[in-house]
Amino acid sequence: MAQVLEFRLPDLGEGLTEAEIVRWLVEVGDVVAVDQPVVEVETAKAMVEVPCPYGGVVTARFGEEGTELPVGSPLLTVAVGGDAPASGGADEGSGNVLVGYGTGAPPARRRRVRTSPVAPVRATGGALSNGGSPAAARGADGTSGPLGAGRGSGARTAVPERTDGRGPTDTRGRGNAGERATGPVPVISPLVRRIARENGLDLRELTGSGPDGLILRADVEHASRSADGTTRQPETLAVPRTPGTTHATPATASAVAPAAGTRVPLRGIRGAVADKLSRSRHEIPDATCWVDADATELLAARAVMNAAGGPKISLLALLARICTAALARHPELNSTVDMEAREIVRLGHVHLGFAAQTERGLVVPVVRDAHTRDAQSLSAEFARLTEAARTGTLTPGDLTGGTFTLNNYGVFGVDGSTPIINHPEAAMLGVGRIIPKPWVHQGELAVRQVVQLSLTFDHRVCDGGTAGGFLRYVADCVEQPAVLLRSL
Repeated sequence: MAQVLEFRLPDLGEGLTEAEIVRWLVEVGDVVAVDQPVVEVETAKAMVEVPCPYGGVVTARFGEEGTELPVGSPLLTVAVGGDAPASGGADEGSGNVLVGYGTGAPPARRRRVRTSPVAPVRATGGALSNGGSPAAARGADGTSGPLGAGRGSGARTAVPERTDGRGPTDTRGRGNAGERATGPVPVISPLVRRIARENGLDLRELTGSGPDGLILRADVEHASRSADGTTRQPETLAVPRTPGTTHATPATASAVAPAAGTRVPLRGIRGAVADKLSRSRHEIPDATCWVDADATELLAARAVMNAAGGPKISLLALLARICTAALARHPELNSTVDMEAREIVRLGHVHLGFAAQTERGLVVPVVRDAHTRDAQSLSAEFARLTEAARTGTLTPGDLTGGTFTLNNYGVFGVDGSTPIINHPEAAMLGVGRIIPKPWVHQGELAVRQVVQLSLTFDHRVCDGGTAGGFLRYVADCVEQPAVLLRSL
């Protein structure tokens, strides 16, 4: 007899707590092999193909394309063993590693045996429902079905049937305070638990708005505002008072509010960028300094390199090589701040991030160990990561772990900017466009190729003298590339 095993959205690493279904790669009834990719999801970091650790027949899919699911939510069920053609043998375990499951035999807690077929599940109003009906997901009495108690918590608890014929009993007991006090708390995200703890909230007293009653960050923040007596009121349009007119009432203003603009959800990459930039502005006391530099000689040196044959050297690679040399002289800027320990952590390696604008939004791929690479190696890695960013195939590992960021905003045709530091890094170098400008060269006025360089830095890790010394060294190398030879 075949067993029906449930495969849940695994922990994708780097603190990611949710992902959006972009494209299903299998249909109900398809035969899948162990480690075969079954769904493509988009996280705040990258697009990821998720392989299934079981082999067999797909009996159900949970969530339509465009649905956002928290880590630990069911993705699909697979019938294995018995008459089901379980390709590869699910019981042998998966060889493909994602955080949360890997090369060993699949843990028993990630399996669930069903005794009846499971219908595909769609997202309706933010909750999972059978057949597109919210009532079907909640039961006739309005209760929702149980969700596993978080990452790695195991299969769903068996759901006892009601004796009154109204559907399954809610095992979390949302309608029963006694059951809630002893049941599992429907929370997956560690961030949600931390926010609740910091605000003195008991998660067992909250009702989640996520799938199957999952408690989300918004639920905790709303409860915190309510506890402080600052519950938000519905937004209304501000109508100016003019003679002979009466001020619009809140009800009137609310009626026309939807026409005032379009609301765009902050999620995926856009949401991740918003969170990171807000955190940077909130936590980092940043300062910016800038300088104009004559890049004529740098462009000439690059032209000579490329004329000599071999792989082409990019301008970004030369600027990156200059950055790594400058960081070797001013290691304070290749660091991070641990405020809990009240320590500055100076890092012994340079993982260089560079800002890249894509159709999916701003991403910052990271060149690992940039300080050990020459200009040719840097050019090749920049090209690889840029192409991956363009096609949306960057992995979470490609987008994390940076220690310093190089931001070439000159490609947008602008001269200068004050970059926001990529938290938790300590600095970012910005490079504007290179354009012909009047410049005093060797005592005479001449037209030279001029670029503006700007450095935004965390004032906790150093003072202006260090930041100025770093930026001046970068400018000197741009103006006279031979200066860089001293550090090679």
